[in-house]
Amino acid sequence: MTKRTYTKGTMRVHWDADLCTHCGECIAGLPAVFNLNERPWVNLAGASAEEIRQQVGQCPSGALSVIAGGGA
Repeated sequence: MTKRTYTKGTMRVHWDADLCTHCGECIAGLPAVFNLNERPWVNLAGASAEEIRQQVGQCPSGALSVIAGGGA
């Protein structure tokens, strides 16, 4: 199915639709970054790299991940 990588500088966030359970943790935690009403729905400019890294780490399905080496 769909897999996307979103980039901001050296930070890369990967989303795998096959793993996503659409529980909404990402949207509730960082709505300025994760917004289903926008395209693309992931806007890494909406928060700091550390905030994004922390929120992605809370994804219960593992659909969101920070790709190794994805820094500031």
